[in-house]
Amino acid sequence: MRQQLETLYVDRIDNIAVITLDRPDRGNGVVPELIRDFLRVLDVLEADREVRALVLTGAGKQFSAGADLKAMKDYLDNRHQVDHEPYNARILFPLTQRIVASRLPVIAAINGGATAGGLDLALACDIRICSERAKLGETYINMGLPPGNGGTYFLPRLIGSGMTAELALTGDVIDAQRALDIGLVNRVVAAEELLEQATALAHRIATKSWRAVEATKQALRSSWQVDLATSMTSSYWAIAALHYNPDLREGVTAFLEKRPACFNQGN
Repeated sequence: MRQQLETLYVDRIDNIAVITLDRPDRGNGVVPELIRDFLRVLDVLEADREVRALVLTGAGKQFSAGADLKAMKDYLDNRHQVDHEPYNARILFPLTQRIVASRLPVIAAINGGATAGGLDLALACDIRICSERAKLGETYINMGLPPGNGGTYFLPRLIGSGMTAELALTGDVIDAQRALDIGLVNRVVAAEELLEQATALAHRIATKSWRAVEATKQALRSSWQVDLATSMTSSYWAIAALHYNPDLREGVTAFLEKRPACFNQGN
C-alpha cells in the first residue's frame, strides 16, 4: 500500500515502512515542503504500533543532494540584507533530531549520491546500506559553509576525527567501497538488490521484541553523550524495566528449547 505526498511517498511492507524521497528532478534536494511531509509521515508511523522499522531511500539516481541549491540561491537573492537566518537550517534540524529520537530503527538505503545535508540525513539513521553506485561526501565546504545538519556530530563517532576532518575540509566525494572501508556504511550491495536487502534487514529487526528494540536504540544513542558508569546505570534500569516482560521469558525459553523466539505476542 502506497501513500503519496507532495515530496515523498511511503510503502508499507508488512510491519516495515519504506519512505522514498521523491524529488528526482532536483536530486531529492531538501526544501521546506519535504521537511513538512517527512515530519508528518513520522508522526503517523511512530503512532502506529504495527510499524516496527523504517527504511529511507531516494527516487531516481540520488539519495539526496542535501539542500536544493536552486531554492537556496533564490532565497539568498531575495532575502533582506539584515536577515541572517540560514536557509532551511532551523526547520531541517528538527527532522534530523526526530530520526535520531524515533522509537523506530531507521535504515538508510543509499541508492545514489548522498552529499552535504543528504549525507547527514543518512548519518542520522541507525544503519546505512549503500548501492555499489553510491557516492558520498560532506561537501558543504565546496559551497563556502561548514557542515550544517549534524555531520560534525555523527561523523567523528562513525569514522574518527582525522577522517572526518579530511572529508569535511576537502569536500571530497568518495565511492561506496571507500565508504565501507572507513566505516561510514555497514555494507555495500548491488544496486538492484539494495531495497531487498535493506527491507530484509528491517524485517529481521522487526521480529525482535519491540520493547527491547526501542530500549536498545535509546541506549545506543544516549551512550554517545555519557561516561561508562552512567551508560551502565541506564542499561541496568532499562533491563530492570523489561525483566518481567513476557518477551524475556520467551527469549530464554526459545534458546533452551533450540527454536526461534516468537516475540511480541499479544502486543
